Amino acid sequence: MTDYRAGIVGAGGIAGLGILGMHDEEDIGREKFTASHAGGYHAADGIELVAVADVDAEKLATFGDAWDIDESGRYTDHREMLESEGLDAVSVCTPSYLHRDHVVDAVEYGDPDVVWCEKPIASSVTDANEMIAACDDADAELLVNHSFRFTDKQRRLRELIREEGILGEIHSVSSQFRMELLRNSTHLLDTLVYLLDARAEQVSGYITGENEAVDSLDAGQTVDDAGGGGFVVMDDGSFVTVDCTIPRADSSMTMQLVGSEGKLYMNNDDGEWRYWTLEDGEHVEVDLAEWGIEGAWTWDDDYERAFPNAARHVEELLRGDAENRSSGREATRSLEIIVGFYLSHYTGGQVSVPLDRPLRDVEITSW
Repeated sequence: MTDYRAGIVGAGGIAGLGILGMHDEEDIGREKFTASHAGGYHAADGIELVAVADVDAEKLATFGDAWDIDESGRYTDHREMLESEGLDAVSVCTPSYLHRDHVVDAVEYGDPDVVWCEKPIASSVTDANEMIAACDDADAELLVNHSFRFTDKQRRLRELIREEGILGEIHSVSSQFRMELLRNSTHLLDTLVYLLDARAEQVSGYITGENEAVDSLDAGQTVDDAGGGGFVVMDDGSFVTVDCTIPRADSSMTMQLVGSEGKLYMNNDDGEWRYWTLEDGEHVEVDLAEWGIEGAWTWDDDYERAFPNAARHVEELLRGDAENRSSGREATRSLEIIVGFYLSHYTGGQVSVPLDRPLRDVEITSW
């Protein structure tokens, strides 16, 4: 039985049209892709996707046909959709530099209880804060689609680290993923702040200026987003290195955490998670299956299922049955680090978090 109505702002790839590089070109706009907002709603029994808005009429028609949305539910003006459809949930799937406007519009022109915004939360910390404030004022939940949070494996791993203390006091983290910082490393950095339950204090960064997405996505627009990285000192005392300079074809999403009671190695591309406990000064490997994690996180399985899981979480939030697992405030923690890398590179100095007011306005554009 369908209890709730949902709409999407932005009929692009992650909304449900399909993404070149993730899907075969001939399937884009024709198949229903599970790893999308529309795919998530399609899998959630209690939510029906009834409307979509996009300024591109051709893209809108393709999306509407692919997801069986009635002609009356297709809009070239998102505000008209918000005012007309009585939506309980609104997905924002537009480029990140438009997230602020579309999230604020969602709660000003509509009355949704949940706004499900694609990652990263925004292009500037000021935009993120304004989105959070607008949703707070409207008594709406702002849920940010950092997909890893919506997988059972990562939720269990966080319990092991934060509640059961398998690593003890975390001293250092080394992490690596492909370029670009805002578009891709938001996954990596959100995983970091989620597992550590920490916030950056000091950031030092380097920007390469290289952006592969121009070619791999056939993008027709220049953006600020680029490869880069640096180091971060977290407020729990841990020291983190981040390398997101690597081309897509060469990269693996890896993270190694070293603590007073053990160490953990995660590779989400090669499908390998390994854990060692520290006993009398020696690291002894222990199978994570002993704690309920069978195998590693994978893109083909866990990432695909993250969208239905997230949509079901939207449903839980609509019913009032759950606490927000990926709030706007938490999503801002990874954005602060990325903006800090840019500020550090271009000023030649370290950056303190929270950012001072003028620095919160710095915008990093991406898709």
